[in-house]
Amino acid sequence: MPVSMDALADDLAAESAVLRGLLAPLSEDDWRRATPAAGWAIGDQVSHLAAFDDVAVQSATDPDAFRAELEKIVAAGGVSPDAIAEQHRGKSGAELLAWFDDARARLIASFRPLDPSLRVPWFGPAMSAASSLTARIMETWAHGQDVADTVGVQREPTDRLRHVAHIGIGARAYSYLVNGREVSTSPVRVELDAPSGARWTWGPEGAEDQISGPALDFCLAVTQRRHREDTALVITGPVATEWMTFAQAFAGDAGTGRKAGEFA
Repeated sequence: MPVSMDALADDLAAESAVLRGLLAPLSEDDWRRATPAAGWAIGDQVSHLAAFDDVAVQSATDPDAFRAELEKIVAAGGVSPDAIAEQHRGKSGAELLAWFDDARARLIASFRPLDPSLRVPWFGPAMSAASSLTARIMETWAHGQDVADTVGVQREPTDRLRHVAHIGIGARAYSYLVNGREVSTSPVRVELDAPSGARWTWGPEGAEDQISGPALDFCLAVTQRRHREDTALVITGPVATEWMTFAQAFAGDAGTGRKAGEFA
């Protein structure tokens, strides 16, 4: 089935609405509450999403300008999410929410009409427009989990998790590289139970290394929002076991993840 940018845009809009529903009732003090991400408050989670929405729009609409900015960033030492967060800590909760609303609306409007195979530049290798939009779904869900954990809300899982799982599996080789390990070429079979009751599968049947369980738990693990020991995942084989100790669906430096039992 061909990739539909309309479907991806609709899923991103739906995931954005869930996050906005968590943010809208917050008091100004709530926006400063520390999240499980070390050193980051709720406001930092939102400024991160808005800032990278803005640059994603630029990558799609003015790729030459994006590349020029990227050269400056690389020359200055590379992208620093912590520095971006620090830069916007003077904004109020209302300002951050307005920025997120505007950046997200422009992102969806800019990407919806694109050819899904169009290559757009990014901070690593160029990616397709479809992959770029899928990554924004993953980021929104993952940072939304930090917000949900902070305010004590349990979100209802949906089949939009397939986007998160797909990126997590696709980023397997990257997970090895960013952790300074030799990339394993051994196949891993992943079988996940979707919220709808469907069964999602990746990798060859009969592989020695396998991961199975709830799609939600797999997504929490590969976005490093839960320690693998705090999930119901069944991990079999040395390669699958190794991968799940450092799997990450997001770009950037190796994540520190969460401690076992942190959310018991």
